[in-house]
Amino acid sequence: MPPDDVFQAYKPLLFSIAYNMLGSVMDAEDCVQEAFLRWYQASTHGETEAIHSPKAFLCTIVTRLSIDHLRSARVQREHYVGIWLPEPLITTDESSVSAMAELAETLSLAFLRLLEQLSPVERAVFLLRQVFDYDYAEIARIVQKSEENCRQIVRRARQHLGQRRTPYHTTREQQDHILQQFLHACMSGDMDGLLSLLSADIVSYADSGGKAVAARNPIIGADRVARYLLGLLAKAPQSYSFRVALVNGQPGILNYIDGRPHSIVVLHIMAGQVKEIDVLANPDKLRSVPPLS
Repeated sequence: MPPDDVFQAYKPLLFSIAYNMLGSVMDAEDCVQEAFLRWYQASTHGETEAIHSPKAFLCTIVTRLSIDHLRSARVQREHYVGIWLPEPLITTDESSVSAMAELAETLSLAFLRLLEQLSPVERAVFLLRQVFDYDYAEIARIVQKSEENCRQIVRRARQHLGQRRTPYHTTREQQDHILQQFLHACMSGDMDGLLSLLSADIVSYADSGGKAVAARNPIIGADRVARYLLGLLAKAPQSYSFRVALVNGQPGILNYIDGRPHSIVVLHIMAGQVKEIDVLANPDKLRSVPPLS
């Protein structure tokens, strides 16, 4: 298979592995590019696996690169100002919405943030098994551990994350309906209407990285979250505008000031109510926000 065909065939899978590992679009793309460069060099020099099993070779390299990168990134995140949230994946065109919606739970910001509790190797093993359905023999080869060790890692991760993981099973129609109600309540300043949409134990997380004005601690409870949201809108300038999008498979609102990206609000909906709200205001994480059209 020509190199360009290999690149096109496996890039989506490799990016998905790297992004789930790193929570960063740019870092994931860098890992994918490095993996292809190493594959090309190995295949050019006649390495058997690179020639006959390009998929296995590439997935191994991108996973190991992601593990190494995550180890160094974790040190940097210890000094991150405020709450850290993954860089969002934004979908606005209908052709990609269905595919993104199918991966909504495993790509959600809430799920990726939860994975931060695992070590880099634990995260790789858990993702390869639970999200990408790799068998234990292949996982063991990739992370260079025994099959039994990998089974234990997955078992412990399931137990650890299972108590904290919240499934957000909602249809696209339900998401759209609640999003429209949410927008109407916010834009009209309808406190009661907004409260009716929020779960009593809702939590709002905001990521500014110290580079924008945002809450540095989680906001807990429907009343506090509602007042926080309405307070933000009350301060918005006349040049404020927005558009809706799918953000990591969840309903999102892209906010603009003077036509420039300002922030992203992501709703996590469960049982007909908004269970969690993520606000991304760090300008470094708004690079993929499309222009206002």
